[in-house]
Amino acid sequence: MTQLLFICSRNQVRSLTAERLFDGSTDYRARSAGTQPQARIRVTTGMIGWADLIFVMERSHLRRMEERFADALEGKQVVCLNIPDDFEYGQPELVAELESRLTPFLPGWTAVPAK
Repeated sequence: MTQLLFICSRNQVRSLTAERLFDGSTDYRARSAGTQPQARIRVTTGMIGWADLIFVMERSHLRRMEERFADALEGKQVVCLNIPDDFEYGQPELVAELESRLTPFLPGWTAVPAK
């Protein structure tokens, strides 16, 4: 099972929606976190170590992670999805955007609607 970590700023909309798309998946396990101090769940070294593949929503998220977790990120595959903070949690347009940007990296994956 491939372990995916989704990162955004506050872990309330984009990364949380992405995580929920993998509920019930038999091929992927997903977690999500944020880079900001006020994040619902803040990213940790342990989360980075757990992940096989890390997706950030914006380049600024990767920069913040590199500042705090350079050693933990060494050798990790990190993909920037370039999804702006213009959506609501579970919004169909966000789900469609996530699907289109994630599919090239996750062979055979089909999204389930966010809960």
